[in-house]
Amino acid sequence: MSEEIIINQSVAILVDGNNIERSIHTEANNSNTMLNFDQLIPKLLGNRALNRLIYFREGTHISNKLKERLHENYHGSVIPCHKSADIPLSIKAMQLASKVDTIIIMSGDSDYMELVKHLKAEGVRVETASVKSTTSQLLIETADFCHFITKESWFHLKPARSTKKKVKTAK
Repeated sequence: MSEEIIINQSVAILVDGNNIERSIHTEANNSNTMLNFDQLIPKLLGNRALNRLIYFREGTHISNKLKERLHENYHGSVIPCHKSADIPLSIKAMQLASKVDTIIIMSGDSDYMELVKHLKAEGVRVETASVKSTTSQLLIETADFCHFITKESWFHLKPARSTKKKVKTAK
């Protein structure tokens, strides 16, 4: 008789928001393209449990809609960063290393290579999620697994309506 094997795995997803947004905008050739987290997160998790979802974003202007959606749907949080997300994301990953089985870094940036090596040495499975065309080959080779974010995980925002009134000019 074969027994069913149940794997309980806790996952943290750490998003370098600026990197992922730039990658999607470049690939789609459209700055109104955004990640569809409701489609992407279940795909990344498979049958694993989400422990944390943290979206790191450079700058102080962060969409309240994004904050609310990540919090409501995934108990996620959005952390504004003074400059790039590299250092805050890396610190959080090291803090979480003893609390989760897998960390998924959503970025294709080779700057995360040393972090990936460190986390793996600590016994954490490290996966990345990124747009293939903008992902460092070294990062692909270093991670345990790479998820590639495709068009199926994007949506396009409708352009904002112009509030400018047409002004008639005298001839």
